[in-house]
Amino acid sequence: MTAQYVLAIDQGTTSTRAMMFDHAGSPVATGQLEHRQIFPKAGWVEHDPQEIWDNTREAIGQVLAKANATRHDIAAIGITNQRETTVVWDRATGKAIYNAIVWQDTRTQSIVDRIADGDPARFQDQVGLPLATYFSATKIAWILDNVDGARARAEAGELAFGTTDSWVLWNLTGGKRGGIHATDVTNASRTLLMDLRTLQWDEKLLDVFGIPASMLPEIKSSSEVYGTAETNNLLREVPVAGILGDQQAATFGQAAFEAGESKNTYGTGNFLIVNTGEEIVRSKNGLITTVAYRLGDEAPRYALEGSIAVTGSLVQWLRDNLGIISSAPEVETLAASVPDNGGVYFVPAFSGLFAPHWRPDARGAILGLTRFANRGHIARAALEAVAFQTREVLDAVNADAGVDLEELRVDGGMVANEELMQFQADILNLPVVRPVVAETTALGAAYAAGLAVGFWKDRAELRANWKEDRRWEPAMSATERDRLMRNWSKAVSKTLDWVDDDTEAAPAAD
Repeated sequence: MTAQYVLAIDQGTTSTRAMMFDHAGSPVATGQLEHRQIFPKAGWVEHDPQEIWDNTREAIGQVLAKANATRHDIAAIGITNQRETTVVWDRATGKAIYNAIVWQDTRTQSIVDRIADGDPARFQDQVGLPLATYFSATKIAWILDNVDGARARAEAGELAFGTTDSWVLWNLTGGKRGGIHATDVTNASRTLLMDLRTLQWDEKLLDVFGIPASMLPEIKSSSEVYGTAETNNLLREVPVAGILGDQQAATFGQAAFEAGESKNTYGTGNFLIVNTGEEIVRSKNGLITTVAYRLGDEAPRYALEGSIAVTGSLVQWLRDNLGIISSAPEVETLAASVPDNGGVYFVPAFSGLFAPHWRPDARGAILGLTRFANRGHIARAALEAVAFQTREVLDAVNADAGVDLEELRVDGGMVANEELMQFQADILNLPVVRPVVAETTALGAAYAAGLAVGFWKDRAELRANWKEDRRWEPAMSATERDRLMRNWSKAVSKTLDWVDDDTEAAPAAD
């Protein structure tokens, strides 16, 4: 019997999904489970690694049941994941020694400040990234310094580090019974520890951050057979053959394979990636340089990326923390209940501001409030913040590239929001294009795995799968667009320089 599907595991910030795709790149079935968001202190964000692995197994069971499929129907497994989020586990027991520290977490700012020594760009030429709490290295260092006995155990070779792709791969291929400890170049490029040119861990950087090399996974390409699922798994003996960090996976799923091609993903945060081909391009405008993908022994492809920390999670915050909506889709109805933002601007700097500002001292603010403002204006301001932040990043992309993008391909959960997509086209003065398969992250991981085992022949075959679903054309006057952006810039300026010793101090005891 010929296997007719590829299965993708999408281990995201808020949930874990298993999706099955056919040869046309169409989704056949999905299994999905949310996991808890753990907030022990202000600025701290954690996940339970065991819950993530349990959910991964259950999602696989769900998708196989929905598709009425077995392991014999699956040609390969691809993994995509929230990047930077850090898991450290005991190789012998298979248990994490601390919760996963999530990419949004800002607890390591003091480590960043100490290592940066006034120069956050200290290693940027080598690794493509500024020193920031966003990336994995300081999270590993924090765990080694704050979990009893962790540093000694790490130096004795007892502990393993991985981003969540490595955690899923290790467990899927056997865990403590011989699991594969590896990652791919895209995830490794988000740690602050991999040299962009050599695609290897850098010993000097490991020394700077105080991280033993024995903890680290082997760096492999994004498309090769890493191993097979272990015997007591529903997918036993199916090859695991693709790994891509979530934003690189979405870029691959959008068939943005060549230099100049791009996409913007609207997820927990927003991530605009522009492929720069085999050239490592250094940003002068607040973007980061990252690996786009590497297929087997081919030369790696690089990219510029603008990362925005808070977009979709802002809607979650309106639901869970303020209670002004009871489900995420309600935000569109509420935002549409008012004709404009009523002068209200919402800067969601919950974790500081990422690209193009890189200001960890910023904090969130709602500005322009009057007695006229209502729930609808706040909901609209939250959606508009997504579009304004994307415009800032697109301006940086155009400045770095020296040539303006002609359209923006979009994907992710929020692209179902028609109100937002029209406003996005208006504020960019650019057509915004949604593909038929909007969940391109899982699709990209499936493509990488399928290419490795010959399920798909080449990238030309994948490109032929891409189909346009909907296009939004800009319809806003230049005067109005410029006015809105001026006010947004003013709002952003009011959120800076907020964090200091007073705001960081613990509240006084009663």
